[in-house]
Amino acid sequence: MIINTGQRTDIPAFYSEWFYRRIQEGYVYVRNPYNPTRIRKYVLNPQVVDCICFCTKNPQPMLSRIDLLNEYRQFWYITITPYDREIEPYVPLVKNVIQSFQELSLKIGKNKVNWRYDPIFINEKYTVEYHIKAFQYIAKHLSQFTNRCVISFIDLYTKTKENFPQVQEVPIHIQHQIVQKFSKIANFYHIQLYACLESKSFEQYGVICSGCMTKEVIEQVLEIDLTIKPSKIREGCVCLLGNDIGAYNTCLHGCLYCYANMNRNEVLRQSQHHNPYSPLLVGEVTENDDIYQVDQSSSINMQLSLKL
Repeated sequence: MIINTGQRTDIPAFYSEWFYRRIQEGYVYVRNPYNPTRIRKYVLNPQVVDCICFCTKNPQPMLSRIDLLNEYRQFWYITITPYDREIEPYVPLVKNVIQSFQELSLKIGKNKVNWRYDPIFINEKYTVEYHIKAFQYIAKHLSQFTNRCVISFIDLYTKTKENFPQVQEVPIHIQHQIVQKFSKIANFYHIQLYACLESKSFEQYGVICSGCMTKEVIEQVLEIDLTIKPSKIREGCVCLLGNDIGAYNTCLHGCLYCYANMNRNEVLRQSQHHNPYSPLLVGEVTENDDIYQVDQSSSINMQLSLKL
């Protein structure tokens, strides 16, 4: 089984103490966001957890105790984008996230630490030229610390349109301009470019458009063979995104484009109910809750994995 931590919130940035306590206690509870009285229990044990996947804008709070994860396989995506405080109010400075990225890469290996540059949008300030310059700057500083970069253009989810009404989709011809330039830069720095659920036409620039956290990608990174199927979280997506232990409306970065937060007030309200000692990320177990153990087993084909 693969455990995910980053589809609903940013656990490394804001809840690392809670996460490491869950690792030490060997289990975690996850409340169903659509049926709140239903709680899943996941055992956190390297015998049944084949990999823990992280998506974060700030891995720094995790680094001092990263050795606690030595028994687990890890797969990281760290998002580094060039937006200022009016877009990403509480995200650390780019130079600081680059430094944390480099430190993590040195600790666990560059193949396990991947860069995300998304979502991409354009306006009078964040022009095509601005993005190209920013992408080259970041790629230069990550070239010795990662092998992959994933890009995607902004999707206008309902929450995104409510919190960021002035943003517009990027026209396809502008997308091609950006992707062509990004691909040349990535190739120069020996970074393979991936596109997350974008046009297959980007393949003409050497971009991989078949998925960014697929079975095949994780097998390649971890040098294992998996018997596992895609989660089908999003239409057309074949990535392994299920079994997320986070909670919506709990990410404190405040990014205007966020799809996982309703609004800032709800995030602040929810975060007040976070208890680092609780098995739940938010709140406590009540007498009305129905807790059930998720059927967990390893998906690693040991015979084939040993041959890799």
